[in-house]
Amino acid sequence: MTTIVALVLSLLFYGLQSRVKVNEEVYNKKAILSAVKTKLSKPLDEMSNEEIMALFENQVSTSAISSAGTKMSTEKIEALGYGGNSAEDIDMAKEKKKPLDQRSWPLFKFNADDGNAYYIMAMRGNGLWDEIWGYIALEEDLETIAGVAFDHKAETPGLGAEIKDSKAFQKQFIGTKIKDPDGDYAGILVRKGGAKNRTYEVDGLTGATITADGVTAMMKDGVQGYAPYFKSLGN
Repeated sequence: MTTIVALVLSLLFYGLQSRVKVNEEVYNKKAILSAVKTKLSKPLDEMSNEEIMALFENQVSTSAISSAGTKMSTEKIEALGYGGNSAEDIDMAKEKKKPLDQRSWPLFKFNADDGNAYYIMAMRGNGLWDEIWGYIALEEDLETIAGVAFDHKAETPGLGAEIKDSKAFQKQFIGTKIKDPDGDYAGILVRKGGAKNRTYEVDGLTGATITADGVTAMMKDGVQGYAPYFKSLGN
């Protein structure tokens, strides 16, 4: 009886482990695609896991970018030690702990049904209580924001958590420019008291200044990390 129970538990464990892995993959792909949710032919929340996996497989290409601005080989990605050789395997939480000039960055290119392409950057930073992160989609000019999706680990509901929960907050970023008037990659300023220049700034969050400042810092570091590669493309 003990042997039978052990065998059943073992089968359940490996079966559940496989299901958990698939769910994690779907969750990560859905998070990435959330940055281009307005460009999808069907809302993400209405898609099955199979549809999300197929959409990602058919319309998203991935690259890993080094701090020097070059595409990384699968061997170099694997050498990072995250257990895989794909850009999706890069652990941004661990990369964030490295100096900016030593980090690696995943880049996702979404080919929309309308024929346009959007480049999705991954970013990670610090909020008030813990880490925050996000995906920022750019138009083909690699300057104009087409959409964003933010998330957090422990920000306060109704305050800092609004970076994820407020559609109005995220919508502000659409159409803004990550390059400043001098052509430098500067990110977007989340300004306390309200944006003064809608091209480069968005309104802050009432009662959540530290979280908002964290978004500003995260985006500045993020776009500067991708900048060498974008410049190599002539942008």
